[in-house]
Amino acid sequence: MSTIRVLVVEDDPVAADAHAEYVRRLEGFELVGIARSGAELAAFLHLGGGTRGAPAAVDLMLLDMNLPDAHGLDIVRRVRGLGLPLDIVAITAVRDLQVVRSAISSGIVQYLIKPFTYSAFSEKLGAYRDFRRNLVEQASTTTQAEVDSAFASLRPATAALLPKGLSAETLRAVSRLLKELSAPTSAIEVSEALSMSRVTARRYLEYLADQQSVQRTPRYGTRGRPEFEYSWARDGADH
Repeated sequence: MSTIRVLVVEDDPVAADAHAEYVRRLEGFELVGIARSGAELAAFLHLGGGTRGAPAAVDLMLLDMNLPDAHGLDIVRRVRGLGLPLDIVAITAVRDLQVVRSAISSGIVQYLIKPFTYSAFSEKLGAYRDFRRNLVEQASTTTQAEVDSAFASLRPATAALLPKGLSAETLRAVSRLLKELSAPTSAIEVSEALSMSRVTARRYLEYLADQQSVQRTPRYGTRGRPEFEYSWARDGADH
């Protein structure tokens, strides 16, 4: 998967530096710049002035909705109007429900309300990374299962919705591993790949199988206790 190029748009210097550092810490992301106002953003992306398209390649924009010289929703409309091929995550202290609704209807893929921790930031961008992997970087055609999986990754299961003892972060790690593998795998192999116990790996695999996200089939040719192997349900055959 190619690196996701990120532009931070934030007028507060402390917050801008923090968000930039968060991006640098995340695997699979690259910081390409910081814009501290609507004017700096316009110059960075060549918004207006008769130039169509972005001279600086950007895949994802982390957008503060309240800049000193522009509102985030106006920026989103300009970006969408020019057809720039980038996604937007709103990062803001704005809690007004109408603004949230407008942001969602304008195509913002995630909404992070300040203040937030690095863990929350990592979870949102990790979900976006899975979304890109599942859909954006697929071939020119896709299946219903792939579309459903892509949008589900933007709204990962939270710890409160998972059975006791399962964490959303570990569940995403197991899911990501299965998606990347070209052949079925066992609980032992997952435990070795992710440095966890076999019992723990099996719990996550069985949970995914019960959710019909994973196909579970017997592995023949093994001695002793029957063993299962698991593969991501890419074609949606079990749904």
